[in-house]
Amino acid sequence: MKLIDERKIPTVFKAFCDENRIQILKQLLTGEKCACVLLDNLHISQPTLSHHMKILCDSGIVVMRKEGKWAHYSISAEGVAYASECLQALTSINNSGKDKSCCDK
Repeated sequence: MKLIDERKIPTVFKAFCDENRIQILKQLLTGEKCACVLLDNLHISQPTLSHHMKILCDSGIVVMRKEGKWAHYSISAEGVAYASECLQALTSINNSGKDKSCCDK
């Protein structure tokens, strides 16, 4: 397991903390989408879409590719793997080095 950057973890999980971002991710499951296509399928403004896409890209879960004036977005396999590693690292119970409770005397 890679070293998990504790400063990046909140940025990664912030990507999953909004219904619009979840809808965007669901659209991207079928492949790369132009921002105009994403916008057509959501009930949000273009500045709001840009805000959500910045959060998704900052998390590493989504990557952007520019083609002329258009932005195309897709899910990053590396970003998804990192998010999975973060969740695993934070939720794996390790009983091998179990410390005594402060109350066990």
